[in-house]
Amino acid sequence: MLSRGRRSREGGREERGSEENGREGNGKEENGRQDGGPRGAYARLRSAYVWFRAFRRTRPFWGGVWMAAGGWTVLKLSLSSVQLIVSTGFGGVAGYLVGGGMILCGLIPIAAPRQRYTFGLIGCVLAVVSLVVSNLGGFLLGMVLGVLGGSMLVGWGAKRPRAAAGTGAVPEAVEA
Repeated sequence: MLSRGRRSREGGREERGSEENGREGNGKEENGRQDGGPRGAYARLRSAYVWFRAFRRTRPFWGGVWMAAGGWTVLKLSLSSVQLIVSTGFGGVAGYLVGGGMILCGLIPIAAPRQRYTFGLIGCVLAVVSLVVSNLGGFLLGMVLGVLGGSMLVGWGAKRPRAAAGTGAVPEAVEA
């Protein structure tokens, strides 16, 4: 087994590391924690949070989430057996189409923020249509969530980037 050599303070001679007098190359830090220990996990979690916060600030995130939640509610409350859907025709499929369309109208603006007006308006129209074609729009809950999400998508504006500390400069708004 190879070990690292260290010079002692008294002489100039080199001592070979062993478990009693030195540190083995076992991947531990000086404080005894593993490299991927609690501090590493906290740092990774913190950097993931910072990334997600920056991602969320540059996109119409909450409008998309509410629109997708309304679409899921419409879709979930319009589920029925395949035989019933086939026998009723378009009336049975309409709940699936409207709910799926609302989910897509919520997710696309998160991926492509410049399309927020188009998909916000289409999502609002689908939410209102769900009132007629799918169990009163998911018993009104899906319709209300869809209209709320669509209006948030249309009304979203890009956040201004935060100014650097001590510069005093006011940055311009960024249009995504």
